[in-house]
Amino acid sequence: MDLRFTETQEILKKAARDFLATECPKTLIRELEQGEMGYCPELWKKMAELGWMGLIIPEEYEGIGYTFQDLAVLLEEIGRNILPGPLIATLTSAFAILEAGTEEQKKELLPKVAQGELILTTALLEGDGVFDASGIAVKAAPKGDKFLINGTKLFVEMAHVADYILCVARTKDGTPPEKGITLFLVDSTTPGISWEVIPTTAEDKLCEVRFEDVNVPGKNVLGKIDEGWPIVEMMLRKGAIAKCAESIGAIQTCVEMTVAYAKERVQYERPIGAFQALQHKMADMWTAMETSRYLVYEAAWMESEGLPCAKEASMAKAYVNEVYKNVSKWSVRLHGAIATSADHDIPLYYRRSKAADIAYGGTDFHREIVAQKIGLV
Repeated sequence: MDLRFTETQEILKKAARDFLATECPKTLIRELEQGEMGYCPELWKKMAELGWMGLIIPEEYEGIGYTFQDLAVLLEEIGRNILPGPLIATLTSAFAILEAGTEEQKKELLPKVAQGELILTTALLEGDGVFDASGIAVKAAPKGDKFLINGTKLFVEMAHVADYILCVARTKDGTPPEKGITLFLVDSTTPGISWEVIPTTAEDKLCEVRFEDVNVPGKNVLGKIDEGWPIVEMMLRKGAIAKCAESIGAIQTCVEMTVAYAKERVQYERPIGAFQALQHKMADMWTAMETSRYLVYEAAWMESEGLPCAKEASMAKAYVNEVYKNVSKWSVRLHGAIATSADHDIPLYYRRSKAADIAYGGTDFHREIVAQKIGLV
């Protein structure tokens, strides 16, 4: 395994960094936090022109056809700068269409995703907040050649601007709970769908979505009826790696900003970085950052190669969750009072570390997966 970036990846990395530095300043991020949409349509269009939405979509569906590891490189830069919006939600849902969609569904939806014309999101979590199949209670009942969906989904990312919601619903009761799960591509304009943005620390526009007698055509079933849970597991695995890639970019920014500040901030007639206790803390932060990067890129490489990597993906997510929270917390502490100001950039990362923790499975969820994979459960 060679984790050094290829020439293509280096070009992608530099182009993304330059683009975001120009097009996505922190002033825009703060505006988007307070705005209703949570993303910038003009910026989204420019990203589409760069091919970001079509990065992992095959050329036959008007994408670029790059690897998952290439996507991780892009997402690291996005996390480094903080780019609000539905990119990961859209791409994770697109993975499900690539994996299980019919040829008709792929030809209809994937080119539009690649061109930035469609925003997708996935409705998975419900009232108990668990990521396993036992938490799926929203019902989808057959009605002629359609299905009738009823129930409420929580924490649906950017549902208020999505064109399609990939709804994970129960079509048959039984044990084990993984049986009887079906995925539906639901047009967000369908009568019976309503949503409300949930206030969050990260201002990341998570929504409560209510389905009341929502009619979904049978042709909008994604994959096989009652056999959709493996698709969900795939989405959680890829989504976890993608979120980790975004997080390590943010972690690097926190560490670099803190080290730079420690070299400049003078206390007791010398820079605070000269004090051994603070040096050791920043050395730990740097080590955790590099360890996170190796874990994430190993999982991304394995995913790109088509190798089984559920354990590696969960190792990365469980570890990076905690590193992001701890590094951003210590960044605040080492900056001191200035980092408690809303005008400072560090709090932007600190708040997002809380959101990244639960996206695509929290630490304990992924620890359980690792425990299973090493034979403890």
